[in-house]
This record gives sequence, structure tokens and C-alpha cells, in this order.
Amino acid sequence: MRHTYECPMRWADLDLLGHVNNVVYVDYLQEARVDLFRANGANRIDDPDDGLAEAAVVVRHEVSYLAPLNFGSRPVSIDCWVTEIRIASFTLAYELFHERDGERVVYARAKTVLTPYVFATERPRRLTDVERETLGAYLEPEEKVARNPLPAARPETATRYPVQVRFSDVDVYGHVNNVKYFEYLQEARIRLIGEVWKGLDPISIVVAQTDVDYKVPILFRQEPYDAWSWVARVGSRSATIESLIVDGETVLARARVTIVFFDQVTQRSTAPPEPYLERLRALLPS
Repeated sequence: MRHTYECPMRWADLDLLGHVNNVVYVDYLQEARVDLFRANGANRIDDPDDGLAEAAVVVRHEVSYLAPLNFGSRPVSIDCWVTEIRIASFTLAYELFHERDGERVVYARAKTVLTPYVFATERPRRLTDVERETLGAYLEPEEKVARNPLPAARPETATRYPVQVRFSDVDVYGHVNNVKYFEYLQEARIRLIGEVWKGLDPISIVVAQTDVDYKVPILFRQEPYDAWSWVARVGSRSATIESLIVDGETVLARARVTIVFFDQVTQRSTAPPEPYLERLRALLPS
């Protein structure tokens, strides 16, 4: 069984290309996830004290962007279901789409690993029997695919971006919301790319894949955190940028983002002029 959520789009969700920004997709996933939890009733998965709708934290996001999503008055549909249930965590899968003339146009697919959390003690907890039963109604098991580990350390070629947490970034439990990490990574990536391509004509890129591991909560404070980003791979039409968000020597989050050069006329990937690739290759770690 799958849960379907109709998510309205806002004009402010758009980026410079007129597409829904990659960060906003993650906000849509959050809306669909909470709607799934709350749809099951306050006496089941949405317990008012420690239910999953109010007290589950994100451990990992994997988001694959498949097609540009343009603004419209029609909500985007999001299917949400469970692919794995473990002792103290579970994995949700999503598909963002529109049904048009009997055909499904898919804009993104994603997975989120979550764990129930006790904020009073700042520790995860096991799933209750009721929660396991309720999640089990949405279970569609799938074969696990091995993934490359995200970076644990930064190379010398990494570029620093100061992450200043805003008060509005923080949720009711005093942690920075999981969606905001995508904003921080985007800001750091724009800073890196701006420095690499300084003096070259503007060029269009889109995000094709983002993987984020959440290691330690980011808290509101006056001093900035550090986001380090670097070029990890360069292809003919795409590149991979890896990042760490840290507090001193403590890694708070790890990420890998694949960017693709984009032709606004054809709305497809394209091979950029060689100078853009040359400058990216110059930053590859030795």
C-alpha cells in the first residue's frame, strides 16, 4: 500500500531557470512524510508525546532528480511507502509525479532513513510494536543496493563556506531542520562554482542527485559552522561535488551532489565548452 499526498507548489519555490529548486523537493518530501504519519490517527503512529510525526529524525536522504518540475496551480502528487523496517530505524521511498492523459510523468525519486528520537535525552529509540505494525501496512520490500560511502575527510582542494544558522532554520526541538542542510550545501556549492568559473560566461547547471548523511544535529548559535566543498569527479556533461559540514573536528553532515550541464532550449543535458571542464579538473584531488 502507498500513501499519496497532493502537495501544492508556491511561486517562491522556483529557481532562476523557472524550475522548482532542488532544495524545495526535500521540503515536499517532508510534507508527504508527515501527512503519512498523521493519516494513521493519534492513537497509532502519531502519538502526541513521542509519535513518529513529531519525534522522528532524518538519518539519510537520497534524492534523484529526473525531470524539471515547472510551476503550476495543480499540486504535485507524491507517493510514499516503506521499503525497510529495522529495530530502531525505517526507510521511506517517494515518487513525485503528475498523471497526464493516463501517463505518469515522474520528476524525482527519493529515499529517507529515519529513526524515532527522544529529544529529552537526545537519543534514538526502538520502534514500538504499534509503530512497526502501522509502518508494515505500507511495506514494499526491495533489494538493497550497495552505495559508495560519503566522504569522511576533506582534501586540500576544499573551499570553505561559513554556515550561519538563522533562527528560522531551527525546528521546535532546537535542531536545524533537515531541509535546511540542503540549503547550506547549495550555498556552499554556488560559492565554489562562482570562484572556479570566475571570468567565464554564465552557464546553466541542474542537480541530478543529492545524498546526505546526518551525523550530529546542528544547533542555533551566533558563531558560524564550516561547510567544506570540493570537486570529486568530472565527466563530459556532469561533475560531482562532495561536502562536509563541520564544527571544528566534528563532522555534522556529509554530502555528495551530482550536477549536470543543462541546455535551456532543449531542456536536456549538454556538453559544456572545454574551459568549464578544465577548471573543474584542476581542482580534483591528486
